[in-house]
Amino acid sequence: MLKRLLLECAILAGLALFSFGQTQSAEIRSKVDAVISSAYETATAKFPCKLKSGGDPRMLRWHDVGKCLDSAYDLVDWDDISNRLKEIRKDYGLQSEELMAVVESSLNAQALPYSRVFNVKDVEALLPLSNSLLKFLPEGSLQDLPVFSKSGDRIGTFSGVYSFEKMGTISGAPNQLVLFQYTDPKGNVHGSSERLLLDSFGVPWKGAVSQSGFRLPPNAIQLK
Repeated sequence: MLKRLLLECAILAGLALFSFGQTQSAEIRSKVDAVISSAYETATAKFPCKLKSGGDPRMLRWHDVGKCLDSAYDLVDWDDISNRLKEIRKDYGLQSEELMAVVESSLNAQALPYSRVFNVKDVEALLPLSNSLLKFLPEGSLQDLPVFSKSGDRIGTFSGVYSFEKMGTISGAPNQLVLFQYTDPKGNVHGSSERLLLDSFGVPWKGAVSQSGFRLPPNAIQLK
């Protein structure tokens, strides 16, 4: 009888601890979401950006894409965002790595579709897969969309992004380029090359417009 009572007490204690853990996790996520939401609210204040197309095939202007997204990123007070997140880390006794996992999940969840990022009238235009666009691209976005070269040839389907570190020719400092890979008609995967992409490749805007397109990256957030 005593053993059974002790076992029941242990089970109840375990359930209470589990419930407390879930409640605490929900509180942490809610607080992090609020901070990240404020970052997005600031970054997207001037969205959507108007984009024009040109050339043959018609490509949205890569420099306007880059200016729009980089300016949005620069609007955020990343020191303030970092300090607010540090307070959450201290309040809940979290390791930086633990909190960063929550932060990255929140950044992904709040990413915006291209329909809210760009205002495009030419629905038949191509969205340039420039490095400046790719560095804000959420994971899984644009997957399997047809990729066209600047000459108008369809070279395959979009298969995700990867990073490449390159030394700056003037500064001598390492710069990280975000590139993309594609799958050709034979099923072979290729990298887009280790260089500035600008408007070398594009995907149909009408296929990209409803997909998640603008994700604030976590690289400027400091939690230690």
